[in-house]
Amino acid sequence: MQRRSLIRLIPATLAAPLFVRAQSLEKPKVSLAVGGKNLLYYLPLTIAEALGYFKAEGLEVTISDFAGGSQALRAVIGGSADVVSGAFEHTVNMQVKGQRLRAFVLQGRAPQIVLGVNPKTMPDFKSVADLKGKKIGVTAPGSSTNVMANFVLGKAGIKPNEVSFVGVGASSGAVAAMRSGQIDAISNLDPVITLLARSGDLKIVADTRIVAEADKVFGGPMPAGCLYTPQTFIDKNPATVQALANAMVRADKWIQQAGPADIIKTVPESYLLGDRAVYIDAFLAAKGALSPDGMFPEAGADTARRALASIDPEVAKATVDLKAVYTNDFVKKANAKFPKV
Repeated sequence: MQRRSLIRLIPATLAAPLFVRAQSLEKPKVSLAVGGKNLLYYLPLTIAEALGYFKAEGLEVTISDFAGGSQALRAVIGGSADVVSGAFEHTVNMQVKGQRLRAFVLQGRAPQIVLGVNPKTMPDFKSVADLKGKKIGVTAPGSSTNVMANFVLGKAGIKPNEVSFVGVGASSGAVAAMRSGQIDAISNLDPVITLLARSGDLKIVADTRIVAEADKVFGGPMPAGCLYTPQTFIDKNPATVQALANAMVRADKWIQQAGPADIIKTVPESYLLGDRAVYIDAFLAAKGALSPDGMFPEAGADTARRALASIDPEVAKATVDLKAVYTNDFVKKANAKFPKV
């Protein structure tokens, strides 16, 4: 009888550590919004989910996927999401609009966004100035792909109202829009970019998958994909935010030591857009732009502010508290916990 009682107790005893961890989190169930989850820009998020890193931290993360980052941003501002996996510059832009958002773990150390033209509709393209009056596809209006396009166009003297931006998403719809000639240029990410380039449907103009080129384009380190949330959420749920940072840092580090075969086996089949070879090429092109440790560069917030200020008069005239748009505190603890994968 005593032996049977002991056996009955074993499952509960084994489960205790996970139960205690979940109980110590202020909010074990977290809703997360992302715009284009299939993009390599957000690969660390997919890896953290697929390899169970969120669950290992006692978290139950529900991910809602939107067409673009601007829509994911609206979800957290509207209260339907707790956290966003999105572009770093939104934290700067929204502070100017009176919304205090803070990034707490980095996914990409360069934007990985590529601006390219359509050889079908612009066979005689010579310079960015030729894009004046043209239709440019972006993941969603107001998203980071829109910001990057505006920035490159601005350097050529083209104002945002001198082109037409068209939301085409971040998957097969974007590919179809280029191939059918609905748009003259595109600002998008991998695997869409590699797929279009390999089929001859894209001529690359600016490529921020290359860290050195991104630094050159933006004049300094430009943080890209990250997790950010309202400052009030961080204040109320520090243990939950730490758990999210832990999972993402583990994913960042796993990716750096992973080979193409590891990635192919881990991501959903739908991410491959029907061509594994293209996805492998895209991963190899983007890998160097992904963060190795989740840390934000100290100069990154100022680079983002300058980029936004060059295209948005409201940001240009505002005083931005750059220390308030990001923190490395959670990432430092995560790296101490996971020095290696």
